[in-house]
Amino acid sequence: MPFARLASATTPTCHIGLGLAAVGRPGYINLGRDQDLPAERTVDALRDRTHELLDAAYAQGVRYFDAARSYGRSEEFLADWLNTRPGLDDIVVGSKWGYTYTADWSTDAETHEVKDHTLATYERQRAETDALLGDRLDLYQIHSVTPDSPALTDKELHAKLAQAAARGLTIGFSTSGPAQADAIRAALAVTVDGEPLFRTVQSTYNALETSAAPALAEAHDAGLTVIVKEGMANGRLAGPHAPDVLKEIAEESGLGCDAVALAVILRQPWAGVVLSGAATANQLASNLHAAVVDLDDDQLARLATLVEEPQAYWEKRGQLPWH
Repeated sequence: MPFARLASATTPTCHIGLGLAAVGRPGYINLGRDQDLPAERTVDALRDRTHELLDAAYAQGVRYFDAARSYGRSEEFLADWLNTRPGLDDIVVGSKWGYTYTADWSTDAETHEVKDHTLATYERQRAETDALLGDRLDLYQIHSVTPDSPALTDKELHAKLAQAAARGLTIGFSTSGPAQADAIRAALAVTVDGEPLFRTVQSTYNALETSAAPALAEAHDAGLTVIVKEGMANGRLAGPHAPDVLKEIAEESGLGCDAVALAVILRQPWAGVVLSGAATANQLASNLHAAVVDLDDDQLARLATLVEEPQAYWEKRGQLPWH
């Protein structure tokens, strides 16, 4: 598995990855984008911002980079960066298929992405990803699996994914929604010729949404690498929007709310990689301080009071506007 490269890494930040959802397209649901990104979000401007972040992340020890077909031009931007660094062999590159980007580089499109987990979409998007990332791609994930996803039961799709795995590509899945735990457990049961199909799971887990934790622990125990996304709850845990409890503990620690929020995740024994969704180099640097945050039992107990019911959390997330 390519994640062996992360297991052997020794930098304090090797278990923090960089996700490109916020910078691969002009519009996204993260709070604070008006301040984080330039007003003129041209393709060139966001390509430059993505490359700046990738440079900063690599220089500070980050070794996992995460894109998706639906993240605008994230794969293209990542590919451009990789193509100028052919000798870079100590990183892991992941992407996702299953959503098609439909906003045409607009922030006010009626629909920004369309979900489809059929075999036809996999084959189309696999070819598109291959044209950009080629053999630099290590991990290909089904994007946002839910319990009713046909990707969990489509045997023909499973066979195609197993063929890709046999050629060296790691196959994983991501989850979203209030029933993440059910989706994770269903995916763990998927086998091809008696062997588990999936080797990684990427799920939402943060100080507000912890419901997937038991299932993620089961996935870890089954040998999957667990990747955690949305650790900042799409900006709801960042300084300007953070709950008072988080602000108080950040002040006690002398670091940012973001570092504390990500530190909560890093201390989970099943967390293999925790994604930063930073949109600026300063945000990234602040996020990376999570590796040195030391939370005591009292602080953890106070943070535990922030947990929301999954249905309420996902309803609030669904109401966040595209900026």
